[in-house]
Amino acid sequence: MTELDRYSRQMLFKPIGKEGQEQLINSRAVIVGMGALGSVISNHLVRAGVGYVRIIDRDIVELSNLQRQILYTEEDAANNLPKVVAAEKRLKGINSTVTVDPIISDLNLENAEDLLTGFDVIIDGTDNFMTRYLINDVAIKHGIPWVYGGAVSSRGMFATFIPGKTPCYRCLFPVIPAGLGETCDTIGVLSPITDIIGSFEAVEALKILVGAKTNPNLDQLDIWYNSSLQMDISEGHNPNCPACVKHEFEFLDRSSHQQIAYTSLCGRNTVQINPRNNKQEIDFAKTAERLKNSGKVQINPYMLRFSPNEEITMVFFKDGRVLIHGLNDLVQAKTYYSKYMGT
Repeated sequence: MTELDRYSRQMLFKPIGKEGQEQLINSRAVIVGMGALGSVISNHLVRAGVGYVRIIDRDIVELSNLQRQILYTEEDAANNLPKVVAAEKRLKGINSTVTVDPIISDLNLENAEDLLTGFDVIIDGTDNFMTRYLINDVAIKHGIPWVYGGAVSSRGMFATFIPGKTPCYRCLFPVIPAGLGETCDTIGVLSPITDIIGSFEAVEALKILVGAKTNPNLDQLDIWYNSSLQMDISEGHNPNCPACVKHEFEFLDRSSHQQIAYTSLCGRNTVQINPRNNKQEIDFAKTAERLKNSGKVQINPYMLRFSPNEEITMVFFKDGRVLIHGLNDLVQAKTYYSKYMGT
């Protein structure tokens, strides 16, 4: 049996064929976010034989993820595994011929260009607007196609953006929405909608990788109320778009007012602290020793979990990033950070 035999049914599909399959094997894709959407997208791309798949996520597996995030198990949650570590194990078991590159990191202006360039397509598996604007800036600056998707409640949408050919994300959404908005944590989400939107995103990525025509629409659907809408965005260019027209990449600009180091994660009662100037990795052993008399400490090779009281849990990652669970007030978060980690 040859390597191509495992893709025999896919190659029977004429728009892909043998030539398209060989293109997929030689392609590189990067997925930002390995929650519900990223789980589905990566599953499809790895099964389809995309040769190199980078997966990026900042979080760990929690029990509440398992209702919709198809790659993870109760064991992953019990062991506090980073999502990309658990995902890599599953994906390699699905297709060992594919290179899966797991990156435990928050995507931000300091690392976005390093992590997203050199790929044939970027796929959005995130749940926040700021990261999408950042992806859009990188995609335009470096001429990389990307696929957008989002899902909440029973609703979802997706679209494909190709620099120089289609409008960009900021053409369609010129202003960051104010307020927290609706999230999975505030109004819930059905697993089938994340499966559907993630699958559509994967299909659009495959089209890009084999050179096929992509969907010209922004598609929206609601699987509970059986409604759908297609909006043709092909003529949606904004002649004054800061990103794709003026090439003003605010979300990559360290002096831009858009940049923040303290972020309240929408609907999650969590604040993320990302010290941009921290060039040293956290020494988990020394940190655990220092904190052990101040609260409960758990440690594994990927993260350190510290609970100074019953309400607050701080999760430290090696790159210096900290998630503070149990609050959404930035001032309180800074107080906790200063108290246990310094300024």
